[in-house]
Amino acid sequence: MSARRNEKARQAIISAAFELCAEHGFAATTIEAIASRAGVGKTTIYRWWPSKAAILIEGVEIARDASAGYPDTGDIQADLLTQTANVMQLFDTDFGAIWRGLIAAAQSDETAAEGVSRILRVSIDECVARLAKARDAGQIRPDLDLEVAVELIYGPIYHTWLLRTRPVPTSFMQTTLRALMPALVPAPDPA
Repeated sequence: MSARRNEKARQAIISAAFELCAEHGFAATTIEAIASRAGVGKTTIYRWWPSKAAILIEGVEIARDASAGYPDTGDIQADLLTQTANVMQLFDTDFGAIWRGLIAAAQSDETAAEGVSRILRVSIDECVARLAKARDAGQIRPDLDLEVAVELIYGPIYHTWLLRTRPVPTSFMQTTLRALMPALVPAPDPA
């Protein structure tokens, strides 16, 4: 990507790609349609991004960074509940349709796969850091594999959301975390 991109055109392209992907799905979104909606030429897009997946990945990174960071109130259960609720809320917007399309595309598109992996790695690392802080404060078992804990926490969200196995009520993560927390917290001291 060129460092000399026009910021207004960049924003227009990312917005157009998001709108089109949310309206028509990843597969039906084309560079031609993005260029037309953004009011730029295809050559402008290809000068800055190699594919529609690359445009959408950049937009997803921006949206994710703005909406899904980790709180730190000192209470890991409350922080996990807040963060997972923020993720579920984000998934319930156009972002969710775009993220779902990118995850599907990642199965056969290398650019999408690399971008999805990079975005997930940032999220996993943030969660591991928050869990490590909770472990150091005695809120999480000291022997817990924190990457496994991340998968246990977010696996239910992705399973129900991606596979659309059932409606996901707002209380979903309260119920999930209530079931999961006994496996994450230290065992009570025997009296």
